[in-house]
Amino acid sequence: MKNQKLLTPQKYLGTKGLVLFISLMGMFIPLSIDLYLPAMPIMNEYFNTSSAMVNLTLIAFYIFYAVGIIVFGPLSDKYGRKPILILGLFIYLIGSIGCAISMSIEQLILFRVFQALGAGSVMAISTALIKDCFSGKLKSKILAIVQAMGVLAPMLAPIVGAAILKVAEWRETFIVLAVIGLLTLIVAFLFEETLPKKERYNGSLGGSLIRLLVVGRNVGFSTFLFIAATLAAPYMAYVAMSSYIYKNFFYFNAQTYSYFFAVNSAFAIIGPIIYIRSIGKVPPRIFSWCCFGISLASGLAVFFLGTHSPVVFLISFLPFTLVEGAIRPFSTNILLDQQKEDIGSASSLINAVHTIMGSIGMVLSSLAWNNLIHGLGIIMILATIIVILVWIILLHSKVKLEGLN
Repeated sequence: MKNQKLLTPQKYLGTKGLVLFISLMGMFIPLSIDLYLPAMPIMNEYFNTSSAMVNLTLIAFYIFYAVGIIVFGPLSDKYGRKPILILGLFIYLIGSIGCAISMSIEQLILFRVFQALGAGSVMAISTALIKDCFSGKLKSKILAIVQAMGVLAPMLAPIVGAAILKVAEWRETFIVLAVIGLLTLIVAFLFEETLPKKERYNGSLGGSLIRLLVVGRNVGFSTFLFIAATLAAPYMAYVAMSSYIYKNFFYFNAQTYSYFFAVNSAFAIIGPIIYIRSIGKVPPRIFSWCCFGISLASGLAVFFLGTHSPVVFLISFLPFTLVEGAIRPFSTNILLDQQKEDIGSASSLINAVHTIMGSIGMVLSSLAWNNLIHGLGIIMILATIIVILVWIILLHSKVKLEGLN
């Protein structure tokens, strides 16, 4: 990136600073989810409530995170990236503080909603910034780099969360999130606007939201987005189920569980690296087929072998983590190439649909499975079969998708 120029130069942040800033924003979601995962069984006892109610703090976050993405992405096309980003970070900060001082599970769920809305704004704009500032192969590489750096958050978050529980309570995890939100907000004031006024949407406020429908009517865009996003469902099911699988099925303590979770998250770094290496070497269709085949094999391994031991379960799920790490930057790059305008709306749809599918995965994880590992395997297998069927339909249709056909 040394000799590469930004399409919209940043006086204070520069190219490397902007990439780090976007990467930090990309960490909001895994940090907001994974940091308190080790504390979830403890929170059951603290609030004297059921696991289903504690899981609602995850499900509600994901649902309203999608709402935040859908609302704030188009608004950034109308009002600019910076003001909407600052607003979102402020909402996230208020939500994090509220979570830290919650006195009931209902209050915690409520403030998780605020936290999610702010995080949705941050994520929608971070993706739009990549399209605003980078082009060509550099854009592809930046997407992969941001994805890889974002893996650090889910890798470290459970370990940090478990360490916090040794010296403090679950509330301190949300204080940490509030501090991260505050620091990001400070950096946001140094960020320079990337969407000139002449390129903004000039219609009404309602009209800016309707632009989502304009982007969504692109059949190729919507179909390929559905294919890529569906794989988020099994992964988020794993996130929601993992603490219960490792603690209740394999009898791990919070610290040991955090290590296993971190190993899986660390493996996700390989996915973006493989994608970067494949650019210009592996045709997109073949790359897609490889991802889908590995995903199906991993689901079968989890179902038939995952109950044998925690190590076997981890190894069985690792290939799916690899696929999820690779398919996200790959699909996002192709999807952004379909739009010459309404980038905020396109970014919103990309992130919102991934989030909605992730929420569905979390809901499926909350079903009364007789065996959680078998349940996860079933979710993985069914999701991949659906993906393959829709992919075959897309390939045999007359729909053209730039970068894929």
